[in-house]
Amino acid sequence: MHFIDSVFHWFTTAANWTGPNGILQLFYNQAKLSFAVVVGALIIGGGLGVVLGHTGRGGLVAVNAANAFRAVPTLALLTLLAIQPNISLKWGGFLASWIALLILAIPPILTNTYVGMRNVDGDVRDAAKAMGLSGGQVLRRVEAPLALPFIMAGVRTASIEVVATSTLAAYVSYSDLGTFVISGLSGQDNVEAFGGAILVAVLAAIVAMGLGLVQRWLTPLPMRQPSMRQGLLGTGATL
Repeated sequence: MHFIDSVFHWFTTAANWTGPNGILQLFYNQAKLSFAVVVGALIIGGGLGVVLGHTGRGGLVAVNAANAFRAVPTLALLTLLAIQPNISLKWGGFLASWIALLILAIPPILTNTYVGMRNVDGDVRDAAKAMGLSGGQVLRRVEAPLALPFIMAGVRTASIEVVATSTLAAYVSYSDLGTFVISGLSGQDNVEAFGGAILVAVLAAIVAMGLGLVQRWLTPLPMRQPSMRQGLLGTGATL
């Protein structure tokens, strides 16, 4: 009970919420970093997945290569970037954190985008071409909209992973919620470390629920049937 009371007191202390190292500012910093990482991964991984899925060439090689990067520990990559002053000191550690987390976020987005594009029914493509649509029009009007639920599943997975892992950015002096966790552990302040972990969990839950609603909104009505929805979520979890 004493520990719970201490955690409650930590959250209700006004000084912990304000200032450059307050909860609100660090919460914002982590959300900003995570958003920048996911946008970068969506541009790179999503763009590559769309092109490879549309053409059907070299996709498996690219997807397998991207998934191989999952074996690279984010903390190890952050450590390597931390010893490069031109990178680690850029924007208060933001650049080093962005690069390391980008490697983590690209594989699920690339994989889901490619799978979503390739899973578009061939008869639908043929019907669109028979109506006189060019390759680019088929991509924009047929393939991309049908693949969008799969793409969003990859974005949701990547976003949750990035939010949870971005706490490591504090190792390269980037101030986010990981600052509470790391400083608490190093100073043997379990209350501060536990409070930081709760905040990270809250941010991850907000991101998961928000993107879940967006994914459902972007899913065409025929694909919202229970069986299709369970299959889609199962595919996203597997990927």
